[in-house]
Amino acid sequence: MSMEFTISFIDSHCHLDAAEFDADRDEVVARARAVGVSEWLVPAVTADTFASTLAMRERYGAHIAFGLHPIYEAAHRAEHLILLRQQLDSGLAVAVGEIGLDFFLPDLNTQRQIDFFESQLKIARDYDLPVIVHIRRSQDQVLKYLRKWRVKGGIAHAFNGSEQQAYEFIKLGFCLGFGGAMTYTGSQRIRRLAQTIPLEAIVLETDAPDIPPSWLANHTKPRNEPNQLPLFLKVLAELRAAPEDLLAQQIIANTRRSLWLDAKV
Repeated sequence: MSMEFTISFIDSHCHLDAAEFDADRDEVVARARAVGVSEWLVPAVTADTFASTLAMRERYGAHIAFGLHPIYEAAHRAEHLILLRQQLDSGLAVAVGEIGLDFFLPDLNTQRQIDFFESQLKIARDYDLPVIVHIRRSQDQVLKYLRKWRVKGGIAHAFNGSEQQAYEFIKLGFCLGFGGAMTYTGSQRIRRLAQTIPLEAIVLETDAPDIPPSWLANHTKPRNEPNQLPLFLKVLAELRAAPEDLLAQQIIANTRRSLWLDAKV
């Protein structure tokens, strides 16, 4: 790609601290930097990952977020909300996340998810921080609580909702995250949204090591990496019939705006 070394990409959602990267994390980062992906947002998922998330900032200069992920609701405790506030007191986090609701996995406690989500939205509002929201099968419910708490916008991670829901998130100041799922021709709704919603509302993310793109899906153990991000841009450019360099510039600006990165310089 012609812009690989002239544009600094931001992976707006990457679990760089995940165990899947323990054996070769430095090499993963080097591969990302080699294709121009020089910034990442690494969100925590449990209180136990606060330290590893912070380590990604210290070792690689990653942007970080602290939060309690809904799919781990059984592990969360009330005192973890106190620990979350203590982490945010440092001023090192750019957002609260990954938080939200997951109504796809069948064995999760819905009320506990809601309770922790609302508590963290209040915390985000108290600290004047954007949020990274997990919205799997829960878009309308997440929107309900975002309207209630009126946080500082953020990113709707791995967006897979309807066009109407997309515009409701946009009205609340959110950008929508697109990544590996967009690369599958069968993901018709996601691809249609990537084509049609305002470019100003799109950010790109890998969710590495999860949601590998179509070209990695046949691997025995497919592992997504941040270095795939420029290829996601290429897919988006094809879908929108738009020049990659212009898309890249706007998407980078969107990411910085949605995470208020320039306000933290």
